[in-house]
Amino acid sequence: MSATGPRRAAVVFIFITVVLDILALGIIIPVLPMLVEQFLGGNTARAATIFGVFGTVWALMQFGFAPILGALSDQWGRRPIILISCAGLGLDYVFMALAPTLGWLFVGRVISGVTAASFSTAGAYIADVTPVEKRAAGFGMIGAAFGLGFVLGPALGGVLGAIDPRLPFWVAAGLALVNAAYGYFVLPESLPVERRKAFSWSRVNPLGSLRLLRSRRELFGIATVSVFYYLAHHVLPSVFVLYGSYRYGWDMRATGLTLAAVGVMSIIVQGGLVRPLVARFGERRTLLAGLACGAAGFVIYGLAETGTVFWLGIPVFGLMGLYGPSAQGLMTRYVGPSEQGQLQGINSSFMGMTGIIGPAIFSLTFASFIGPHADLHLPGAPFLLAALLLAVAFVVAWRVTQPASASTAVLK
Repeated sequence: MSATGPRRAAVVFIFITVVLDILALGIIIPVLPMLVEQFLGGNTARAATIFGVFGTVWALMQFGFAPILGALSDQWGRRPIILISCAGLGLDYVFMALAPTLGWLFVGRVISGVTAASFSTAGAYIADVTPVEKRAAGFGMIGAAFGLGFVLGPALGGVLGAIDPRLPFWVAAGLALVNAAYGYFVLPESLPVERRKAFSWSRVNPLGSLRLLRSRRELFGIATVSVFYYLAHHVLPSVFVLYGSYRYGWDMRATGLTLAAVGVMSIIVQGGLVRPLVARFGERRTLLAGLACGAAGFVIYGLAETGTVFWLGIPVFGLMGLYGPSAQGLMTRYVGPSEQGQLQGINSSFMGMTGIIGPAIFSLTFASFIGPHADLHLPGAPFLLAALLLAVAFVVAWRVTQPASASTAVLK
């Protein structure tokens, strides 16, 4: 399909959808942990533990529902799933803005986990309308949209949260609902009826997902690497806000600006570097470079004694963004048009699966190493653990993407 006329407007909408959804998520990042801490009377260690539970439950909903919604988009098309997701997120932010207790806030995170499916369906949409050889660049565009959302979102959230901790939730709700209304008028369907595949529970349960992945050895290998990658990545939403406040004395504004800097690097890497690097070095070498830089960046974050040193690690860590688009581009080569939604749902399910244990692991690690009974006071321990996970991922990726075990027509 070409991206001219209405199709170009649709692709632009997908970009805007991801930007606004991440913007909405980013707006609440600086305030949600602090709001939890307020409900708990200012107990930082306890807030870290509870916030970890919040993240785990959100991820559990993603793990269960992302494959279902991905498969439904293979049957019904991408358009209805994307629009329903945007509207659902908007209504959920209204719910959270009105939450009077920690329990109500928890319910809001459950709903958000169920409805936050537009990312995986957006990926399937890009796979529908993009030639195979340009998909890594297309997924890089989605990654750049993530970065742009994180540039604007946390910074705006920090400013709004300083006015009223509930205000960011109302702004996030407005952005999501306006985007859903906009998409209703401009978003055409990308998956023709003749390429659709009937929904089946056997395809969306964990065993069904494994059958798709095991259909190709290369596909299963890259999926395994992604599990380590996603698990390591959960350290940022799990402990970053509390870590910055505890170790460097950062307030909401400083936290938001730091996350904005991370987002700027994501835009530069995924929006500007993925396409030329993949064209020059191939998807294999590019994804390996992303894993190596991510591990190095986490080491800098974990050992940084000052906020200034932490900031010096941002450009190094930002290159980790080379991994995602390269890996997704490779994976889409091994499935047909009627399975792209299922594949993207599985990828989101990986994020959910690792998110079930990731927030608990990293938040409990943080709490253990700063608590009164800690034998070793090491606030950066969660980031060092994430670096170790990426090091393991690099070794696995090196092996499974060797030209001897994968088509040389695919890998360089």
